[in-house]
Amino acid sequence: MKAIIYSSIGKSDVLRFVDRERIGQRVWVWEAAYKRPHGTAAEYAVVPSRQAVPLPAQVSFETGACFGLPAVAAQRCLLAGQKGPDRLGPGALSGRTVLVAGGAGAVGHTAIQLGAWSGATVIATVSGPKKAEMARRAGAAHTVEYRSQTAQSDIRALAPQGVDLIVEVAATENIATHLEVLAPNGTVAAYGTEGDSVLAFPTKKAIGRNLRFQFVLAMTLSAADKDLASADITRAAADGALAVGEEAGLPIHRFPLQRTGEAQDAVQAGVLGKVVVEIG
Repeated sequence: MKAIIYSSIGKSDVLRFVDRERIGQRVWVWEAAYKRPHGTAAEYAVVPSRQAVPLPAQVSFETGACFGLPAVAAQRCLLAGQKGPDRLGPGALSGRTVLVAGGAGAVGHTAIQLGAWSGATVIATVSGPKKAEMARRAGAAHTVEYRSQTAQSDIRALAPQGVDLIVEVAATENIATHLEVLAPNGTVAAYGTEGDSVLAFPTKKAIGRNLRFQFVLAMTLSAADKDLASADITRAAADGALAVGEEAGLPIHRFPLQRTGEAQDAVQAGVLGKVVVEIG
């Protein structure tokens, strides 16, 4: 999917709404599908200029199309830790251990890449060998099968002092693991709602270790947080830290625009990887 600022209408009309210097600029966009029944599966789309972020020349349109809100959510989760940095970048998370639950998903995959780029030791929990390989290709230093009866002890063996931050997709299902593997002053950053709708945990155990539970919903973040996230994502992409495709642990499933319905069916069926609608 190409994303570029241009228009087929009169130039004078374009300049009323678009900065002259941005016409023809390669961009990636976030939150462009919000309140659009058809999402961004269209030849043309209109978005606020701040949501059209310059795409580095060395980054493909296909890669840029795979960022979006999942990348924003991953960036914000990685910054939720106590006494942590306020921006990501090389060395920002050095000395920290990050556990990414569901490392083969869109947010999890990006969290692995951004975490590794920022210097963290990343452990990913996965459902089996295939997803373990995907997580390792993304940059995870270690993988643990969460269905294993020894998952908690396996994580503790990899991080004897505990993990500093958990990027979580199914908080209600994994709270017991959180309490066993988090280091004192550790944080759970939960971006997903998989599992039960009610979160319950022993408060005394959490309070005694000064644990933090932070929910992250990318769509309701402040404009400032979204802008900082897009800047970090773009910088990581320019450094070659964000990639997609089999070799990067995230298979791409391509559909032409006229087969958008099939693309949507693939998403609904839970296809493993990213679904990209190609135009032109």
